[in-house]
Amino acid sequence: MIKGRTIKHFLSQWVRNPREIGAIAPSSRRLAHLITDTPVLKRARAVVEIGPGTGAFTGRILEQKHPDALFLAVEANASFACLLKARFANGVQIYHDSAKNTQACLRNHGRATCDCIICGMPWGLFDERLQEDLMSAIAGVLEPGGEFSTFSYLGGPWLSDGRRFKKMLPRYFQRVSVSRTVWLNLPPAFVYRCVK
Repeated sequence: MIKGRTIKHFLSQWVRNPREIGAIAPSSRRLAHLITDTPVLKRARAVVEIGPGTGAFTGRILEQKHPDALFLAVEANASFACLLKARFANGVQIYHDSAKNTQACLRNHGRATCDCIICGMPWGLFDERLQEDLMSAIAGVLEPGGEFSTFSYLGGPWLSDGRRFKKMLPRYFQRVSVSRTVWLNLPPAFVYRCVK
């Protein structure tokens, strides 16, 4: 029942603002498993999820993170932030805020940085200035050696904003790798895994 309500909620937000949501369906369980399948998440002392939407990755992060790790989720969409607070009452601090303010959210918990960032924002829909502003804020709160993971739909790198995002990553991170494709996702997607 929760899954059906979540999909309905997601679609209602997509109809209102498709450029903000960036997808026609929540990410699949297979994509959630892939993006969270990293040793960095398991040993991180502070984890931030940016753009969690309806929480497709949130539950999996809760399962995989270290039990004592601080876990924040920063969501710009007010409706999604309310849904997340209802779905995940324990183990994650939900902020209705911009990714640009991630450091302020961390400082509320006595930290200025984190070890692991998992991101569900639609980078391919953002113009150059917004991509740079967001990435600068994100990279600025990541510890050296920390990991940033985000995903792209298979066709994303063929679009101009998606190509620009792909070229931008090596300027912020020492290592950037691309995962296998998750075909059972709507649309098919892959993960960028980036180490600072």
